Amino acid sequence: MSMEKLKKKLNIFYNQYNRRRYVHPDPLEFLYQYKEIRDREIVGLIASSLAYGRVAQILKSVAFVLDIMNPSPHLFLKDSTYKSLNRAFEGFTHRFAAQDHLAALLFGIKNVISRFGSLHKCFLAGFSEDDENVIPAMTFFSQQLVVERNKPGHLVALPEKGSACKRMNLFLRWMIRKDRVDPGGWAGIPLSKLIIPLDTHMHRISLALNLTKRKQANMRTALEITSGFKRLVPDDPVKYDFVLTRLGIRDDIVLTLTTSER
Repeated sequence: MSMEKLKKKLNIFYNQYNRRRYVHPDPLEFLYQYKEIRDREIVGLIASSLAYGRVAQILKSVAFVLDIMNPSPHLFLKDSTYKSLNRAFEGFTHRFAAQDHLAALLFGIKNVISRFGSLHKCFLAGFSEDDENVIPAMTFFSQQLVVERNKPGHLVALPEKGSACKRMNLFLRWMIRKDRVDPGGWAGIPLSKLIIPLDTHMHRISLALNLTKRKQANMRTALEITSGFKRLVPDDPVKYDFVLTRLGIRDDIVLTLTTSER
């Protein structure tokens, strides 16, 4: 299939399914409950950090955390200490994450907000218009979230290790893009700098679309796939991420690519 035909097909798919009624089940839905950007960015980072494993368990874990932090996650963290966070989330588990990992993540968020004013301002402090993509800013941001002695483990992705950083890139998509699905709220970062949130599902789709031939779902592959999407939408390479990742999650969403079209 030519790039022109692929773009036309994906645009039809996007216009049909990039709507909030198709979001569930997805941790993104939690962000819609928060009008204040100071709360929404915290919720987005929590929800994306826990976005691994079965989606039902993801939603259950995020809901558990937010029920304790509501009505304002920002105000909850403002009055918290690492010790109080450990007490508040005693017994929490989400696959490989335990209460001390969650407490370390939340304390890291509190620390960043105390130092920079917001998560957004912290990310901007590591961002430069001259950067090819968000990796330098993402690296700086991740480093600031890890407070000495308190280890969030795999809840905070470290780009320098070469992983695809799917959950961090998902968080950035939610916060930087704004359309009928992504709520946005972060200004000053061009959409063209974003990287596709790559997991095994998106990897399979990208292989089928001939956007990569690489077998490992790592950062090099994520960048190659992002480059492929940039050929379709130079200014917004993660535009189709939501609708493509609905495939296999919702039975009412279908995209057909026949063998002859590939």
